[in-house]
Amino acid sequence: MAGLIASPELLNALHNKATQLRIHSVRATSEAGSGHPSSCASAADVVAALFFSVMRYDPHNPKAPNSDRFILSKGHAAPLLYAAWAEAGLFPQSELLKLRTLASDLEGHPTPRLSFVDMATGSLGQGLPVGIGIALNAKFVDRLDYRTYVLMGDGESVEGSVWEAAEIGRQYGLDNLCAIVDVNRLGQSDPTMLQHDMDAYRSRWAGFGWHAIVVDGHDFTAILTAFDEAARTKGQPTVLLARTYKGKGISFIENKPDWHGKPLKKGEETQKALDELTKQLSPNGAVIQIPKPSAPSTAPVPIAPMPPAPYKIGDSVATREAFGTALEALGSVNPSIVALDADVKNSTYTDKFGKKFSNRFFESFIAEQNMVGAAAGLAACGKIPFAATFACFFSRAYDFIRMAAISGSNIKLVGTHVGVSIGEDGPSQMGLEDIAMMAAQPNVTVLYPSDGTATYQLVEEAAKRKGMVYIRAGRPKTPVLYGSEERFHIGGSKILRQSASDVLTIVAAGVTLFEALKAHDQLKSAGIAVRVIDLYSIVPIDRTSLLESGRATQRRILTVEDHYAHGGLGDAVLSAVATEGMKVYKLAVREIPHSGKPDELVDRYGIGMRSIVDTTKQIIREH
Repeated sequence: MAGLIASPELLNALHNKATQLRIHSVRATSEAGSGHPSSCASAADVVAALFFSVMRYDPHNPKAPNSDRFILSKGHAAPLLYAAWAEAGLFPQSELLKLRTLASDLEGHPTPRLSFVDMATGSLGQGLPVGIGIALNAKFVDRLDYRTYVLMGDGESVEGSVWEAAEIGRQYGLDNLCAIVDVNRLGQSDPTMLQHDMDAYRSRWAGFGWHAIVVDGHDFTAILTAFDEAARTKGQPTVLLARTYKGKGISFIENKPDWHGKPLKKGEETQKALDELTKQLSPNGAVIQIPKPSAPSTAPVPIAPMPPAPYKIGDSVATREAFGTALEALGSVNPSIVALDADVKNSTYTDKFGKKFSNRFFESFIAEQNMVGAAAGLAACGKIPFAATFACFFSRAYDFIRMAAISGSNIKLVGTHVGVSIGEDGPSQMGLEDIAMMAAQPNVTVLYPSDGTATYQLVEEAAKRKGMVYIRAGRPKTPVLYGSEERFHIGGSKILRQSASDVLTIVAAGVTLFEALKAHDQLKSAGIAVRVIDLYSIVPIDRTSLLESGRATQRRILTVEDHYAHGGLGDAVLSAVATEGMKVYKLAVREIPHSGKPDELVDRYGIGMRSIVDTTKQIIREH
């Protein structure tokens, strides 16, 4: 790694690389007619130093084991990132001129369609949490010596998620993590809060327990010295606070407002900038030698099947507890499993895993955004992370969930304490919108097991499934319905009650399934036969079984769910069968609930046995 003794030739070569990155960024954004060349220009020197002197990586294989990792959190500077990899030789520089076109994966903000991108960025404040996960993997799980670098903007450092990550980085002593803040003073619409008050930046980061280095972000000697100091700092993460100028190197936009997100006009304006930048290139630079990563031992990871579910029919267990039991069992047979929690591990039961696999369990404290971001970082390292908290608190991290979905991240989210059935804690703690939240995102699997056996098996199925999975788990204990020999697959359902004379199909999951079973028995005693389906897989949904049952029950389906009416199980069923002429009736929570006993609330808000029976009789009378 270069440091204090960098040669004049190397400094000159890095200057030329940075200038070339600026040239590429201007050309690409001008050709595209959109983009952020001024934001690229401010960070070009730091990026050139990283890519062509500091980082150890294989320029032709970004995912090579033990390579240093780079995350562009200020994703709007994507042309700078693309230019760096093109200059490193990963792909032809001519591809840069396809920026932001449908024919190219060089999108306006980076996504993992590109081999060198670990997580989609552009929604600001997410890069550092992802970097936390990547650094946690190196330090505690794989125990590798790669370093993680995260480049942020000064405007985005106002985001609360940045400071969540700062806390966690200090807590875990991530001395293999280096953040860089591009302090270019100018935001999109106004100057940033602190502008170039570097002492204020330093004191804030130092106050969060980071080794904070203020550096002239356009002085290569200072930049290299700072990165060398960061690598030698032990026991705490480092942040380089780089004082820069937006639009650096282009005199007519440098350090001037109102240039954020504006490309230079094609023609005279672009040519003027390119001419000015080209004149800054110097002859006789050193030949760049990108440092190579060390080769780690790569032993195959043995994975065995999980033991059978430890429950028998009639046992009483909460699905959240069954999740914890399954996670511990899964961790024993698959070393790629890691877990994260947000200070509720004794309620989500992830503490079972944490006690047994301390190097694979990460307490995120009350920082749900960082928990999801770190999970995405761990997933980018090939791990299978399970992140758990109360379902309602995932709403705080929803933008991270959205970006993880865009990234196709292989994270597994488990939301517990769902619905009015949690009881006395009241509406602030009741996850009543979580199915709608998760199902709205592309390619996300949504599972809602009703008993311990189903939960246990679906945790293993979630680990096997590529992409994001959400598991909804309840607070109260419920009877075990299924023996360990029963099998559950994603996209399936179970018909628990049926006869040839059924006049209605009742579809439920979680606590309302037990209410539906009780209603079935009461209706049967009244001479009314109904079918009951356990819809444990909401996305993807078992459309075939729903249609077959609907056709067998006079095309009438009643859904019952401990969730708000919009976007939940009922809407999923309606979407699946509506085109086939089915009539779907929905029972759901339709007002903001109150504290109370779980059974009282289930009855009060119209999703209990009494409501199911009354609604069934009304449907039959009307038709």
